Amino acid sequence: MKLIPNAHKKIPMMFRAQVGGRSQLQYLDPDKKRAGEQQDVERWADEWTDKAEFISAEDAQDVQTETYGAKSYQISWRFVTNGGQDDGMLRPVIGASGIPFYPGSSMKGAFRQACEEAEKAGDIPLGTCNNYCGDESEITPGILRFQGAYPTNDWTKGLLDLVHPQQGWQVMTRDTDEKPRGESAYAQVSLYQPTLRFAISCSKPLSSDRWQQIWLIWERAIAAGLGSKVSTGYGQITKTSHPIVYRAKLKGQGQAAKLIDGTGEFRPNIFRAALRGHALRIFGGITDSESAKELVQSLFGGIEKKEGTVGLLGFQFQPSRLEIKSFGSGNYAQPAYEVEGELIWFLAKPLSDPKQKLILDKLVSKLMQFAMIMGGFGKSWRRVDHREFFEEYYENNYKALIGCHWQWLGENTQSRNVQVSRLEKVGEFLEIVRQIAREWIQSQNKPLRETEWAKDWREAWHPSNVQVWGRIADNNDESAAVRWFHKPYQQKIQGIQPEGSIYQSSVTGKIGQISLIWHRVYPLIIVKNNPENPRKPIIKPTPRYLELITLFPDGSRESNDFLDFLNAKPDGFKLLWGEEQ
Repeated sequence: MKLIPNAHKKIPMMFRAQVGGRSQLQYLDPDKKRAGEQQDVERWADEWTDKAEFISAEDAQDVQTETYGAKSYQISWRFVTNGGQDDGMLRPVIGASGIPFYPGSSMKGAFRQACEEAEKAGDIPLGTCNNYCGDESEITPGILRFQGAYPTNDWTKGLLDLVHPQQGWQVMTRDTDEKPRGESAYAQVSLYQPTLRFAISCSKPLSSDRWQQIWLIWERAIAAGLGSKVSTGYGQITKTSHPIVYRAKLKGQGQAAKLIDGTGEFRPNIFRAALRGHALRIFGGITDSESAKELVQSLFGGIEKKEGTVGLLGFQFQPSRLEIKSFGSGNYAQPAYEVEGELIWFLAKPLSDPKQKLILDKLVSKLMQFAMIMGGFGKSWRRVDHREFFEEYYENNYKALIGCHWQWLGENTQSRNVQVSRLEKVGEFLEIVRQIAREWIQSQNKPLRETEWAKDWREAWHPSNVQVWGRIADNNDESAAVRWFHKPYQQKIQGIQPEGSIYQSSVTGKIGQISLIWHRVYPLIIVKNNPENPRKPIIKPTPRYLELITLFPDGSRESNDFLDFLNAKPDGFKLLWGEEQ
């Protein structure tokens, strides 16, 4: 009998044990990346899709009979479920012929939850859910059978999803701390913008009105998001029946996220990451660290101490224009996005007290405005887009893409969200944000502890921990601070002053070290009362910008020297918020 050499290497990845040297789907091996070799999860996906079958939309039309119905819905971004097959790895349930599917049991659970909410709201008669889904207390079956769903478009594109949590590292740790465990990049498998065909059958004939009611309940269920990680933007369709908390149209540009194969993707969960981080910063400046984390957990959901929480807030981003193209040359080439669209935050589950809705609306509105005024969204959000405000930086193209730039889009959004039109308004706005955060904390029966705030967090938003400086820039070529990140901010004069520089220092950060400084160039828009129509303010764009520097001094020599420089009010910079140090 002939032995097959290296037989263990010929076994498909799907049937290998999740151990080192065999198959580690979630782990991304840096040695393989440097050598240009496939990661285990890439080979796993190639082997899967090579043998899988497909069901076309033509073969899966929407149907409706007296005892059977099927409808298709498109997921706006990504859809992920946990098949529970591979240790530590999120990947879909895979059915016959290799087709991924959404199980009927999961569909029934989502339907029942939406049905019970509709009953409580008085939208459908009491007893409807037990009739459809069965009475669990009496173990009585319902009349409906949930068949689950499968994709009818090409689901093989963009399967490999890269997840990179960084909240703890960016907000809470100090520079001396190591990066927290669990905050390295890892792989998961999710379907990109799949069209899912859901099917329901009934044990007895139903009228068209009853079927309409059933599908309305299902649309209520799917509007809250399906599958795993819905609070981070996965599993959302393009509409919601949930109460709207906040909506705004945005326009942005910056560096796109890279998938495992290097493909660029605009990932809507950048909005959730930004607001979650800013909420943590602001709460951390007015209450203790544990209360701040619990408040953020209740708002945005997540897993804390191995316990999952469904957050109050869900979100959707509906792009009206999206373009991804390469920027830069050689090893510096990176995918970059330009996007326009509408961002919606909605109430994903009922509040314990309906009176809290007004405070929540104000809180989310101020968090969004804070994010827009002080920084941006996505990669390199702490820096201005150098293409926009430091064009000469890219004269030879062999430079990394730095920063992002976001703006409010449209007069309706601008009239509601433009809060600062001059420097003096910045400090007032920041105090309003903190006051509304206090109101939310008290509404949640959490303590205000402004003398016991999270002092060990790098970016807790407390006046003794952060300073905001600002000036007016006349146009997009007139940013003063952007050059300080790349060359000395103060020239050496022999015998008079030393050279001052934050370039490649602890102030500006580097790979493995979070920056102490944010830099934002925010478009200056004037909003005036309209005497002819008080409900429609006059919006007046200008060529000017508010140039803002946010600094978290850490007592280092570089930080202290830079503070001394700012205190001399260079180029018109002045302290807008925070305690003088």
